[in-house]
Amino acid sequence: MMQQNALAETAGAYPKVVIVDDDDGFRDILGINLGEEGFDVLAFANGEDALSYFENDGHADIILLDWKMPGLTGLEVLRRIRGRGIEIPVVFLTVMSEEIYEEAALAGGAVDFVDKGRSLSIILKRMRLILDGSKGDAPGGDGHAETVLRIGDLELRNDISRASWKGQRVGLTVSEYNIVALLATKRGEDVSYRQIYDLVRGQDFAAGYGPEGFRTNVRSFIKRIRGKFREIDENFEQIENYPGFGYRWVAER
Repeated sequence: MMQQNALAETAGAYPKVVIVDDDDGFRDILGINLGEEGFDVLAFANGEDALSYFENDGHADIILLDWKMPGLTGLEVLRRIRGRGIEIPVVFLTVMSEEIYEEAALAGGAVDFVDKGRSLSIILKRMRLILDGSKGDAPGGDGHAETVLRIGDLELRNDISRASWKGQRVGLTVSEYNIVALLATKRGEDVSYRQIYDLVRGQDFAAGYGPEGFRTNVRSFIKRIRGKFREIDENFEQIENYPGFGYRWVAER
């Protein structure tokens, strides 16, 4: 019998997770562990079956997706899911840990990228942050954030984690949305690299690429966010760098 623990209470009773992984042993063990943590688990051994499930109105609160699989790769599955307008949060859970794969996954619309070697507690922490974000909780908030926030030309929809700039939707992932929400709600204040990284990865999550590797990760997030805003407004300059420390959101000029 599945037990409903604090994670399930935080994310919503029995949130549904879809696992897509061709490794039978890993898929089965992860499914059992997540089931014991209060998740409703549905697993697929390949991308084709997972796509068929979603194309037939299948539901999930979060998708855990392997990268390297026979037939469709995880990245191809992600692109097809997003191409069909399905915006369920997708987390890559893979041994393909090189930065180039992480960059491709996040650019394709994934909200996170986690090494398979991480402990179950880390995977659960990452899922908790993502599920909280998709419910519209403000970063660091108590779950009672205003549904709509307007900060100058920026509109934040906390209920669906969507941002608009000058009336046009910005295609942010959940992680990118949470970064923008953090910076914008602290407009004029300096927010450190570590604060931003902890928001996305979880507090004290060990970054790769050396002791200061989290800075590279944060810079990549900010670069993608700026690019998405500048696709709408080439003069977007609201996210300023504080060299050696982090970033700040400045008022429109």
